[in-house]
Amino acid sequence: MLQFYFLSILLNAVTGLVLLFADPSRREETVSRKIPEIAYDETFRLVLGILAGIAGFFKLLTVIRGDVPIVGDLFPAVAGMAAGFMLLHDFYRSRSSVDDESVPVMVQRLVAGRRYIGIIALVSASAHFLFPTVLFL
Repeated sequence: MLQFYFLSILLNAVTGLVLLFADPSRREETVSRKIPEIAYDETFRLVLGILAGIAGFFKLLTVIRGDVPIVGDLFPAVAGMAAGFMLLHDFYRSRSSVDDESVPVMVQRLVAGRRYIGIIALVSASAHFLFPTVLFL
């Protein structure tokens, strides 16, 4: 369905920008960069994370005509789910009293690479927009 295709591109681009430029722990440092305040809002980030994760999951299930099933949309779908997970983890971490030492090592490494996930989501969105039916994009 073309709706999920466009939604995947849009949400990957927005979540990539939020992950890359709007780090809540460095909010005071980035005020001079003219980043909109909504990018730091917890509710916005929660809804964006949920939508990106759901759109990434449904992107795996839907096939665009002329595209290779599952494999053709694998990269944008995984990028959307990973970016959604990062935003959901940020929300959970801000509301939870669990210390960082009890979090599994794999999750700690994934969270440490949040900027890379933002870059991957942006690259995925732009490549998916420019090359709609190319394998792995």
